[in-house]
Amino acid sequence: MEFQQKLLNYISESLITSNETISIAESVTSGLFQLAFSQMPNACLFYKGGITTYTLEEKVKILHVNEEEASLCNCVSDTIADQMALGVAQLFDTDWSIAVTGYADPVINSDFKIFSHYAISYRGEIILSRKLELHPKTQPLEAQQYYTEFILGCFKSEINKLLICK
Repeated sequence: MEFQQKLLNYISESLITSNETISIAESVTSGLFQLAFSQMPNACLFYKGGITTYTLEEKVKILHVNEEEASLCNCVSDTIADQMALGVAQLFDTDWSIAVTGYADPVINSDFKIFSHYAISYRGEIILSRKLELHPKTQPLEAQQYYTEFILGCFKSEINKLLICK
């Protein structure tokens, strides 16, 4: 898997310059975000770690998502993504976090649609939470890669917004 090196470099430089840290919680992307951050220059200066949680039990136990809420939506909703983002930021004690949950394959639980919910948190607050839908014929790996690249682009935009305000 190849990521846009310019995007990775920008994120790396921004986090190092601002002396801020990040952590990742993912399910549908199955480690692609963790891979992307490990490819960034000087990642050890800002990337504290990540976790891939596929099951409700692990999301509840490790990321402290609301079990009742998660069971109602098969762990895929904007609220669950928000809770995952806040949970992983707390777990790793980071300024930033990114979380994503969803479907890379059209299945019964997704009404045969391919979509994800993602959230970005900054200092304990959700600053971006959205749903991303793809064509139902998108191949699973392509969906995972698209989610990762798209959300990294959104993260870059959120970094830019904060840098402008400082």
